[in-house]
Amino acid sequence: MSLAQWSLFVGALLVTMVLAGTLLGRLPLNSAMVYLALGWLLGPDAADVLRPDPYQHAATLEHLAEVGLLISLFAVGLRLGVPLRDVRWRLPVRLALVSMAVMVVMVAAVGVWLLGLSLGAAVLLGAILAPTDPVLASDLSSDPGPHPDRVGFSLAAEGGLNDATAFPFVVLGLGLLGLHELGPGLWHWWAVDLLWSTVAGAVIGAALGAATGRLVVYLRGRHDEAIGRDEFLGLGVVALAFGLAQGVGASGFLSVFAAGLALQRVHEKPQRDSADGTMLTAVASFNAQLEKLAELALVLIVGAMLPYAKALPAVAWFVPLLMLVLRPLATLASTVGSGLSRSQRSMIGWFGIRGIGSVFYLMMALRMRVDGASADLLVSLTLWTVAASIVAHGLTAQPLMRRYLARRRGKTGDGRKTPR
Repeated sequence: MSLAQWSLFVGALLVTMVLAGTLLGRLPLNSAMVYLALGWLLGPDAADVLRPDPYQHAATLEHLAEVGLLISLFAVGLRLGVPLRDVRWRLPVRLALVSMAVMVVMVAAVGVWLLGLSLGAAVLLGAILAPTDPVLASDLSSDPGPHPDRVGFSLAAEGGLNDATAFPFVVLGLGLLGLHELGPGLWHWWAVDLLWSTVAGAVIGAALGAATGRLVVYLRGRHDEAIGRDEFLGLGVVALAFGLAQGVGASGFLSVFAAGLALQRVHEKPQRDSADGTMLTAVASFNAQLEKLAELALVLIVGAMLPYAKALPAVAWFVPLLMLVLRPLATLASTVGSGLSRSQRSMIGWFGIRGIGSVFYLMMALRMRVDGASADLLVSLTLWTVAASIVAHGLTAQPLMRRYLARRRGKTGDGRKTPR
């Protein structure tokens, strides 16, 4: 394509993004469904404009998914205003740890017993499909501020956390395939990939986000300095948090998410002036726009990649099994005894949206030389699961959330407005 053709193409996409967000608000659809269909139309089976072959371009696609995830994780962190010591964090932490592990085990068992995969490939499949997605959960976003709805908050926080907590299981599967060093007795996996990666990533991101926010507020409040260019502050924090964490072998995803949470908490402190309010508003607004662009680009690529996902017979039963059986079962381990109502547990069990995190880890596996029949099965099951999730959860998000919130208002009598 010529520069003029690419300009026309990109311009049409951006206008479509704006119109989709405006026109689809009255329909049981979301923008991701439009982007997915448009991606397929632009892919090799139709217009043949985009050819994101996951086998040939795994490294490039991995980097694109990684950038999109970083933008989204930071944005989610900025939106979650519940203090970290609040008991409402217990449920999403359990979902991101306990339910994550249960999901990996169940999918791995299906992979070994029903799909004929080796243990390593089966664990890898479970780890790729276990994380839920923060990019595609906009219809389920929690109320802003320190008192959100518990379901929306738990789903958003789970999506922010489990893209990082999936990493140890991904490298465990790669290690069992001989593609990653696990160490004698799995000591390297336990000490470095699991404990160090998780703890260090959270600490680095939290410290950096808090220090940066306080420094900007101090300079503005005391010396009238560091004024303006707030949009670049968010990008800088994301880059620093990710780079520092990755440089010491820690989780870059968790670091960026923690940085967003910490920066948001600086804004929420009681001793605040107009400076920090302006800072957070500008950072959050700019990052939200970047998040929308990332959603457009990455879901478009997923749609264009679908022709490369072979229509294997296992897809027909595996995708419904994962969405309708395994996800609800996995969440039971975290929601039993949590004080949730039956409808709240059902909502959390259903809305396990798969998306860009799964695509990232799939590309990582392909880049690390997972090949042959195992690679074909991973590509097929992952991409079709993501596509099915975008469609199924996109169609049900608005009506189910409206019904749930209407029922909640009827019980509490608070009359609060339903969040969009």
